[in-house]
Amino acid sequence: MDHRAPRTSELLAAITAAHSAERISLGELVHALRNRAFGLTVLLFGIPNCLPMPPGIPVICGVVLCLVGVQMAIGRDELWLPGWLARRTISHKVLDRMVNGALPWVQRFEAYSKPRHLLFANAAATRVVGGLVLLLGLLLMLPIPIFGNLPPGIAVCILGLGLVERDGIFIIAGAVATLISLGVMGFLSWLLYQGALAVF
Repeated sequence: MDHRAPRTSELLAAITAAHSAERISLGELVHALRNRAFGLTVLLFGIPNCLPMPPGIPVICGVVLCLVGVQMAIGRDELWLPGWLARRTISHKVLDRMVNGALPWVQRFEAYSKPRHLLFANAAATRVVGGLVLLLGLLLMLPIPIFGNLPPGIAVCILGLGLVERDGIFIIAGAVATLISLGVMGFLSWLLYQGALAVF
């Protein structure tokens, strides 16, 4: 019998397989993630920002990630969503697109990921990661066109994978990616500001 812990890709695939309804509420999704809710929610709501998605999705992802980040930062054990957000729904087609688009990349990362350097994956480090997730969620809500959501989206996914796999190396890589995202988003915001000055 195989007693190994399921990998991130297996957990993501199980999310779509467990729901057959045309639309799924965010509350149902979070409940399905159970004891890995924080890491998988971070990963699941980071993925759409790395893929072509309908307008408005990055803002919803940003709001959810901010809530997750705050709860991680204050040390909550269980993930909670307010009723108005828990009742929001996502189509099964969009969820399938998110998961199936991400699975090949997640599986590639899994080949190098494993529980290690747990000092960076313990409870104290998780609070710090929560602060980073909050920051990235705020960046995702910025109205920066074209590829503006990609840098923080990638950073969120790396952090999420590190949390699920309890991989301190990936968590460190996610922190570095967060700093890079701050620089890129700051530069893009400056370009937009300069463009607005030129027009007006």
